[in-house]
Amino acid sequence: MDDPHAIEAIGRRHEEGYGGWGRTDPCRTRNYSGGWIASTTDQTRPDLAWMVRYHPDHGHSVIVVSNQDMSAFHSVVAFQMPQALLFRFGGYWWDGTTWYRPAQVWDAADEVYFQRPVPSAVTITAGDLLQNGGTPARARRLAISDVDPQARPTGHWLDDLALWAAARDDRGLADNIVKLAAPELVGDQLLNVTQMADLAGIAPSTLRAYIARNENDVPLPQASVGRSDLWARPVVDEWVEARNRAHDAVTEAVSIDRDGSSLPVGVASLWTRFSQTFMSHLWERPDWRKRWTLRWRTETAVREVAKDLSWSVAASLDGIIPMQQLTLTVEHAVLDEIASGLELEQSGGEPIDWNETSDDSTLTKADWFSFGINFQIAHMLDWLIRHNPTLGGAALSSIIGQAQDRFEIPRQVTERTLETALSLDSDLDQATRDDFLKRVFASDT
Repeated sequence: MDDPHAIEAIGRRHEEGYGGWGRTDPCRTRNYSGGWIASTTDQTRPDLAWMVRYHPDHGHSVIVVSNQDMSAFHSVVAFQMPQALLFRFGGYWWDGTTWYRPAQVWDAADEVYFQRPVPSAVTITAGDLLQNGGTPARARRLAISDVDPQARPTGHWLDDLALWAAARDDRGLADNIVKLAAPELVGDQLLNVTQMADLAGIAPSTLRAYIARNENDVPLPQASVGRSDLWARPVVDEWVEARNRAHDAVTEAVSIDRDGSSLPVGVASLWTRFSQTFMSHLWERPDWRKRWTLRWRTETAVREVAKDLSWSVAASLDGIIPMQQLTLTVEHAVLDEIASGLELEQSGGEPIDWNETSDDSTLTKADWFSFGINFQIAHMLDWLIRHNPTLGGAALSSIIGQAQDRFEIPRQVTERTLETALSLDSDLDQATRDDFLKRVFASDT
């Protein structure tokens, strides 16, 4: 229990037919660090897995889950929600102080789920529950071979808790957190499938299909009565919020219906624009309209029409893409890469001495150094140069000048940086690229 690597090793046995899985990781994010998590496939039940979570202040918690779910669950606890020490009621979780709702809404900026506390939550301990009784004799201690992950609760959980407590001689029961109580989890506040579907704006049959096929990240229910699952209203609301923040929903917010298809408004505008342009070319000009007659339906004639229509698109590039704005965006992207590289080079606190030479060379640092540029940004710079060489050249000159004025980076360093980036990620052939850069880069000789 105290050695995460030993737990991991159990699942990493390489016996034929075992199919085990094991892993251990520290639990931390950029803003949190506390303890570790270790997971392993059970030795006798390879369909089940154990996860041990250790926290230096709160001790150990152990759960058993389906082996096929363990890898994903391990990643969530280790990397996305390392603060979570205990899960209850379909994903409600406790961090040692506060109870939070199931994590559903992703914060793309911080790359974590939003953490939303449960109002008026009360922590219930084993000691609290056992004040109301519990009969160990009615309980049953299961061997791992008897565990059925799909089985419904038997209704004797308090007796099971009493048996567990008896084995501990009632030591520390007040420190063993069992669950929470909160107004939003009271039975008459929970929603059934029909009510949940209504809030989501979908049919109950659609929601049932989502659940049956494990689609659309439907949250786990907070309770089950008979064969009916029930959800807390805030959990449903946050599921709807997560759906509205999904990529498809975000696209839908700026889309319109066009001939039965949902298109972003910009795409629909281009479609309308070129439909009108092509109609003008093909029908409103008499010299083109005659080409619809049978004797004009030759490959050569069609190729000529296609060529003319394609040119009308290519010549409209400035109307499709805001080139001036794109140029400024590319400039700032490259300068940000240079600034990041400069910050990394100066991480020791000392400014770069561009005139510094090594013991075995007369070359200064300015004579050989260059910054790295992200390949996607370099591709975008290359695209700009290939589609509008004038603006592309102006962008290079602006980058060189701003790097010199803002960061005191010598001209030759920035030129070498740009030349290297384009040599690695440009679609221009070398001769064309070299000729272009020779014309853009200034020379004082």
